[in-house]
Amino acid sequence: MAAKPRIRTSKRGSSIAFYTTNPGKVHEVETLLQPLGYKVLWRKRSLLEPQAECLEEVVKVKLGAVSSKDLVVMVEDSGLFVKSLGGFPGVYSSYVMKTIGPKSLIPLLEGKDRAAEFRAVIGLREMGRIRFFTGIASGAISTEARGTGGFGFDPVFIPEGESRTMAEMGTEEKNLISHRGKALRALLEHLERGARSPRKPVRKP
Repeated sequence: MAAKPRIRTSKRGSSIAFYTTNPGKVHEVETLLQPLGYKVLWRKRSLLEPQAECLEEVVKVKLGAVSSKDLVVMVEDSGLFVKSLGGFPGVYSSYVMKTIGPKSLIPLLEGKDRAAEFRAVIGLREMGRIRFFTGIASGAISTEARGTGGFGFDPVFIPEGESRTMAEMGTEEKNLISHRGKALRALLEHLERGARSPRKPVRKP
């Protein structure tokens, strides 16, 4: 039986295994990558999120926990950092979201600076090599939850220059300004550089 071809990110049409349990993240990634010819393979698996000071460290641990069978692997971690709360919930955003929800931030900010930013870090492992791609979206926490789109803290986050929350935007519109969209475009730039690079000739033994 012939060996299966290796997955490569250097050419369009390659496959990327995305490890996440969040279908909303999968949809956003597919919306941006698939039209350009990259196939997203959803690996629905819950990965341990360590107590860490930065998103990069969380992503690095996640990458170390996933299978080496997929030669091209992607994981992502994101957080909402509120200025007047000392950056809380930050790296603990997923836990806060699951336990007390996005609306819990609204009363905490009464009479306080509502400035906040979403940060996303994507980790890509190619043939054992790890790269990080980062995106930041600045904005503010709304005074009430609005919108039914998106997920997570989207209903309470108003991007800079907007009057709507992220939950009031469609996926393609959100991808243009969101933290994850910016990180994905940085990833795409890397992938496209590989696609434009000429392949080196294989030397015969």
